[in-house]
Amino acid sequence: MNKNVAAFFDIDGTIYRDSLLIEHFKMLVQYEYIDMMTWEGKVKEKFSKWENRTGDYDDYLDELVQTYMEALKNFSKEDMDFIAKRVMELKGDKVYRYTRERLKYHKERNHKVIIISGSPDFLVSKMAERYGVKDYKASIYEVNENGIFTGKVTPMWDARSKQKAIADFCKMYEIDLTKSYAYGDTTGDLTMFKKVGNAIAINPAKKLLQKIKRDKELKEKVMIVVERKDVIYKLKADVDII
Repeated sequence: MNKNVAAFFDIDGTIYRDSLLIEHFKMLVQYEYIDMMTWEGKVKEKFSKWENRTGDYDDYLDELVQTYMEALKNFSKEDMDFIAKRVMELKGDKVYRYTRERLKYHKERNHKVIIISGSPDFLVSKMAERYGVKDYKASIYEVNENGIFTGKVTPMWDARSKQKAIADFCKMYEIDLTKSYAYGDTTGDLTMFKKVGNAIAINPAKKLLQKIKRDKELKEKVMIVVERKDVIYKLKADVDII
């Protein structure tokens, strides 16, 4: 029996040109669900360092995720779904041209297109629907019997969780990983890259690129794609970095 070919996509920084969680957080501040002092006191300093390229993006995002999880406690999923819909309406087209074309490429060939993302499930579901993707795994933000967020999260942003997600989809769809594809941008996507025959790093974070360069198999297999302005660059993983 012929097995299926799959294409596994991360969202934040891979399909989407920013972070869905960041966009949702900003809109929660705008709609006054979150007090501006939360941003000023906990997140703004690390964001400013990242924006000025004197700090680490992961440090900023880690701080934001912790603040975000705490902020959602006691809000209803219905309210957060409303804000999530607004994010899609206003920001949903903010995607990379390269990955938008690759989504189309894989669909035309009847590949199993699958999103595996660390963003919240209520955001990822809407992004998947917008781009016609049926299958996805995302971080699950727990709600109680009344539909109120508890502050507990089952993550999907780490390498181990993404590895399990791939294993689950392989059982579900009889996937041939040697012919399959993975698209990602951070170290959380490393296990996806290791599992498939075709790995593409989109505007990779420095930590990811360093790990790829230290791994002989990945160094030979991974293609680097950099999209800046209206140009898409394809590079080998042995490219010099500073």
